[in-house]
Amino acid sequence: MQVTTTYWLEHAWLGTHAEPGVALDVTDGRIANVRKDVEPPPPGAEVLRGLTIPGLANSHSHAFHRALRGTVQAGVTIPGLAKAHSHAGSSPRGRGHDRGRAPDSFWTWREVMYAVAQKLTPDTYYSLARATYAEMALAGITSVGEFHYLHHAPGGTPYADPNAMGEALIAAAGEAGIRITLLDTAYLSSGFGAAPESHQLRFSDGTADAWAERASALKEREGVRIGAAIHSVRAVPADQLSTVARWAEDRQAPLHVHLSEQTAENDACLAAHGVTPTRLLADHGVLGARTTGVHNTHMTDADVALIGSTATGTCMCPTTERDLADGIGPAVALQRAGSPLSLGSDSHAVIDLLEEARAMELNERLRTRTRGHWTAAALLRAATADGQAALGWTDAGVLEPGALADFTTLALDSVRTAGPVPRLAAETAVFAASAADVRHTIVGGRHVVRDGAHRSVPDVARALADSIAALRG
Repeated sequence: MQVTTTYWLEHAWLGTHAEPGVALDVTDGRIANVRKDVEPPPPGAEVLRGLTIPGLANSHSHAFHRALRGTVQAGVTIPGLAKAHSHAGSSPRGRGHDRGRAPDSFWTWREVMYAVAQKLTPDTYYSLARATYAEMALAGITSVGEFHYLHHAPGGTPYADPNAMGEALIAAAGEAGIRITLLDTAYLSSGFGAAPESHQLRFSDGTADAWAERASALKEREGVRIGAAIHSVRAVPADQLSTVARWAEDRQAPLHVHLSEQTAENDACLAAHGVTPTRLLADHGVLGARTTGVHNTHMTDADVALIGSTATGTCMCPTTERDLADGIGPAVALQRAGSPLSLGSDSHAVIDLLEEARAMELNERLRTRTRGHWTAAALLRAATADGQAALGWTDAGVLEPGALADFTTLALDSVRTAGPVPRLAAETAVFAASAADVRHTIVGGRHVVRDGAHRSVPDVARALADSIAALRG
């Protein structure tokens, strides 16, 4: 017997405007009906005060990076969690200017990240990911794209279940109550044909064919999509790129790739292959409408045209890109060329998709010294419908009949959001609100977060602290 639950929304974001007094009828996890001009709330309805928007999509996540938050600042690390930078000299940047300290960059941060990766087991990864995904739910995120390359035990020995680490992530997302697209990642080389270094051995399956065999054992289920990823052009040899692309094509699965995040990667690709990373991917059949380039930061005009003409998506991760001093990518040019935009919290310097949306606009203002590159509606679309589509959840990200009943409610009476008139609720959400303003998160028609509290992980802060402390032991 079907049971219908009615949610009454004080204000609902319907894609172009905030509509007052909307009732959503939800049956079997989907929106069955959207009724406008419903005042007062119907008897028995779940009342959601504030602005309700479609569930946010975190299109790019490395769950284990959450353990790095606050531990790496200008070359300083917390003892016991990660080793000190051992390859500061490998940075493509010049000397630091802070009293002679070695310069800190993406490349030095990466060494600390590797050290954390070495400590994880399926059990500790489950605990950390469960807490991290619960933090996402508290931030209004209903779907996550987990860019997963931590496949094997340290040293590269497969677990008894070769997908034990991926299954730990799937279980963690289920316990935290959010959907997951596991983007199982091919990571085979330390750089343009070089063998993996010791700390990268647990990432590698040896060949793309072996990666495909292992990844094929992963199965989709309720709340779970299986996609593919190419870590980067430096980590998958050119003659094996097409193997990963074909695997995704055969399954009509999302395919993601870190692309031109660093100028050093572009320079090395040009030296090895005589073309940019974007051109290399295009030549091997990687680009296309189900593919998303993550970062797409340092691109030529020809690269932008290639991304746009193939309808390849772009996932911007502004809080991580600024944290790692990556640079500001050409998001406006990419979108104008035909690339749909999505957003991700990536390294989880913060987990706040509203901040990611806001930062994309504000970064462009700083770069161009002009304002108004995206409307609030366009930024919300990147954070919702287009982000969900990038993860294969094409039936999410909108408040419409037939869509998955995934939505989140933001307070309009907090110290950040109080004041503006309701018709500007979307502008308030994008340019003033934060994850702290999320009051409710509903996934599949069921409360995951109610009144700011996670229902299955009651103390998310403690869960995060305990899981991270376990890695320091």
